[in-house]
Amino acid sequence: MQIEFNVLYVLPYWQLYLLSVLYFAVLNFGLGYVFNSVCKWLFISGWLNKIEDVVPAKTQIRYEIKNSVGSILIFGLSTLPLIYFIRNDYVNIAIDTFGSVLSGVLILTIWNEIHFFIVHRIMHLTFFMKKVHYIHHASKHPTVYSVYSFHWFEALLLSTVPLAVLWLGNIAALSFALFPIVSLLLNFSGHCNYRFGHQKNSDWGNFATRHNQHHTKGKRNFGFATFILDKIYKKIVKHD
Repeated sequence: MQIEFNVLYVLPYWQLYLLSVLYFAVLNFGLGYVFNSVCKWLFISGWLNKIEDVVPAKTQIRYEIKNSVGSILIFGLSTLPLIYFIRNDYVNIAIDTFGSVLSGVLILTIWNEIHFFIVHRIMHLTFFMKKVHYIHHASKHPTVYSVYSFHWFEALLLSTVPLAVLWLGNIAALSFALFPIVSLLLNFSGHCNYRFGHQKNSDWGNFATRHNQHHTKGKRNFGFATFILDKIYKKIVKHD
């Protein structure tokens, strides 16, 4: 079954930018609210446990939302070169079928893991930590609203995930639209302060705990959804 996705070729760029901004805003704030509400319900029902027994201040939430708005404006801009390259046939785009869309999202998710680790590790260099990444780490105890709480430069770097994959060719256009949903769900899991089970340091089971500890301790656990690149990095540079 083919999925029709012709809006890229019909609307002017300014409308596509506004739609992109609206899309990211709805995903971040709307889906984030729903995700957090479900986590609270699962916690009350005994399915989830809190990682840290803290309640973030309202000032932190407002700070996160303010920075998230700036990041969303940057993410909206990042869609324009993608649309330009696709419209002008500079890249080969697969037909939007279920299989091509699914494989495209999978490729983007795997590449995002590598891309995020590289950018995140750079952000922890002294200069970038003091000038850029400190904004994200202002959330010592992260919430779902800290997911997009970035300095504009960090948001710009993170928004380049699709550009490298785009040139591989044969990725469905709809994959690029659906990937932010997958990315955000993983991000919400890593920032929501809830986990399954009681094990705090499980490699496979609790990446949410690892990222939460990264916020509280400010070091280690640089990976996105897995621990694999952290393990490889540690072996290469003997870093603790």
